[in-house]
Order: sequence, then C-alpha cells, then structure tokens
Amino acid sequence: QVQLVESGGGSVQAGGSLRLSCAASGLTFTGAAIGWFRQAPGKEREFVAAISAGGNNIYHADSVRGRFTISRDTAKNTVYLQMNSLKPEDTARYHCAARNSLSQLLRTNIRDYNYWGQGTQVTVSS
Repeated sequence: QVQLVESGGGSVQAGGSLRLSCAASGLTFTGAAIGWFRQAPGKEREFVAAISAGGNNIYHADSVRGRFTISRDTAKNTVYLQMNSLKPEDTARYHCAARNSLSQLLRTNIRDYNYWGQGTQVTVSS
C-alpha cells in the first residue's frame, strides 16, 4: 500500500520560510517522480514543483521559481520543498504526489499522478 505523508506546514509571516517533507512508503522510491501541488480555498489544485525519479531533473512553476526548491533524499525516501520569501498568496494546502516513471520529462497535470498524500496546511500572513 502506497503512502505519502506530508509534514512541515504551519503559519508564518510574509518573507518567512518553511520546509515541507513528503515521506513515501510502499513504492519503489527510486522509480517514482514526485510532484508538489497546492490548493487554496475555492481554487483548483495547481502544480508547484516536480522532481524526477533520479533527482537530476527538477521543474518549478513560474509563481514559485527562485523562491521554492524541490529536492529528494533517497536514503530517507523523502522529498522536500524548501519555501523561502513566502507571500500571502502562497497560502494553501500543499500535497505531494507520486507517479511511477523513470522519464526525465516531468509532468505538471494532476491526472498524471497515481498517488496522493493528505496534505499539509501553509498559511502566510501579511
């Protein structure tokens, strides 16, 4: 049974930082591409960042590029999202997702991911 468990969310002021973690189990971690998505109240879930199975290819949405960084630790079966210079518009529930793929081509559509975590809430106040 595949499980993705997010942690690290919280409440911060604008300009602050948080590091989200996504711990994966029940799948071949080195064979899975991982993505981070977020969903604010009343809005659709949107792509934030993705990392390839081997960790050598990453992609960030324009809205977070230069502020957020995705990375993975194979030894810990964990993917991270370092979030700096947070803005109120970053407020959302953040979900990690996995898809079994060794491709270097990263996907940004939620339909391309097979497994999802429950999410962790990030709230940024002005």
